[in-house]
Amino acid sequence: MISKQWLQTVSSDLRLTLVGFLSSLAAFSILAAAPAFADEEMSFHIVSLGSTGQQVIAAEGQITDATPQVFRAFVREHYERPSLHSIVLIDSYGGKVLASMELGRIFRQIGAAVIVAQPASGTLAGGRCFSACVYALIGGKKRVIPPQSQAGIHRMVAYGGGYDSQFGSTATMRLDNGTVAGTLSRYTSSMGVNPAIISLAEHIPPGALHVLSRGEIARWNLAASRL
Repeated sequence: MISKQWLQTVSSDLRLTLVGFLSSLAAFSILAAAPAFADEEMSFHIVSLGSTGQQVIAAEGQITDATPQVFRAFVREHYERPSLHSIVLIDSYGGKVLASMELGRIFRQIGAAVIVAQPASGTLAGGRCFSACVYALIGGKKRVIPPQSQAGIHRMVAYGGGYDSQFGSTATMRLDNGTVAGTLSRYTSSMGVNPAIISLAEHIPPGALHVLSRGEIARWNLAASRL
């Protein structure tokens, strides 16, 4: 379980410091950048942004079955940092679907705002949240996809293990029979996002990717362009 002290700290932090954080964030640009490596497991680290040195969590890489527990351990280790804000920068090509939902639930539990971006020398670079990453993003108490960042969806598949949404060989793919899609729709709705996004994903071939337009992002309440 995540510490109650952490939950109280980040909830208060989100209410009291988010406006100040984003005010300072507006002072520097969100740049274009190369994506995180798709085949590296997601890692978490603390980064300082802006002239004030405000600290946030950066999450980069592929979401695996172990990722939720790794994040829980990371939170327990760092929750006493007084300068750490309840903001997660995420940059990922996707990974395991059920693990991504679990990660999203943790984001909601700790009251985190999730921004699709990656740190770059004290500023922010545009990020990517593709495939299952979108389901982690959906869990954020606040969700932001800046104009320089992208989110993309497609149909999930299984490769012998749990369902994931990474690209792979069509010879080894097994498509969901609707059970996991139903779970995703209920999860998405419970987080305040229109489950129509899941319906669209189910119509995008696994080997393709539909990059969401700004209109789709807004219409489904997936994210704002800024906090």
